[in-house]
Amino acid sequence: MRKPSIPKRPSELALFVLARLVVAGAAALILVPLAFMLSASFMPASDIVSIPYRWIPDGLRWKNYLQALAGNDGSWLYARNVLNSLVVAGAVAATTVAISASVGYGFAKFRFRGRNLAFMAVMATMMIPFETVMVPLYLVVVRLGFQDSYLGLILPFMASAFGVFLMRQYLLGFPDDIVDAARIDGCSEWRIFRSVVLPSIGPASATLAVLAFRQQWDNLLWPLLVVQREEMKTIPAYIVKFAAEKSADEGAMMAVAVIASLPVFILFLTLSKYFLGGSAVFAAGKE
Repeated sequence: MRKPSIPKRPSELALFVLARLVVAGAAALILVPLAFMLSASFMPASDIVSIPYRWIPDGLRWKNYLQALAGNDGSWLYARNVLNSLVVAGAVAATTVAISASVGYGFAKFRFRGRNLAFMAVMATMMIPFETVMVPLYLVVVRLGFQDSYLGLILPFMASAFGVFLMRQYLLGFPDDIVDAARIDGCSEWRIFRSVVLPSIGPASATLAVLAFRQQWDNLLWPLLVVQREEMKTIPAYIVKFAAEKSADEGAMMAVAVIASLPVFILFLTLSKYFLGGSAVFAAGKE
């Protein structure tokens, strides 16, 4: 990707510097709390609340992470809650990408009566707050016997109206000639979707996967409603319970937050090449 050239005219140079300062300030607002969380996770509680705050701890207090994993009662439920969140968020991300890609492909490349009306109906569901359907959805889960189970946590979020919108908009730019050529060669619609379309929507799939994973990773309300057993709860419920206990100190709380943040960072870094690749293709098309 071509690097931006530094302007020579004074007015353009001032705007160039101002834009960089705004970006640097925004980055600092995002990174400073993360740096505080990481450094505080290795400190005793007395150092965290001290003024002025020392950003570099005197020593690495690994006891905070041990307390975070073992819990204040020594039950080691956090490890199970992390596993629960990984299973739920991973399954929701995978099914959301698969269902959204297939439905978005149908809306983008197939012509049928009522297509626009059906698409608008799907988009209309985005305007309905989750709180309005939460109780009926809970009653359905109870009737199906999915309480205290992975199915109860995963099933209501397997499809996403936003995911369908994202995939449909992305696939509108996919050349129809490629799809038609595959049909002429005798490929079935399933093979076209699997072998031609899916490999070409990496940036959109990566974006949707990260968003769906993070949404379920941070989901607190639905697990609190569906799950009663402690061993089936997810990370947000554990964090609420851990922070409410009087025996938990600030260092252990920061350690819990660091552990909870790691999977999202790892997922984003793993899929970052797709974001960068998609940005490069987009930039090249604009030139």
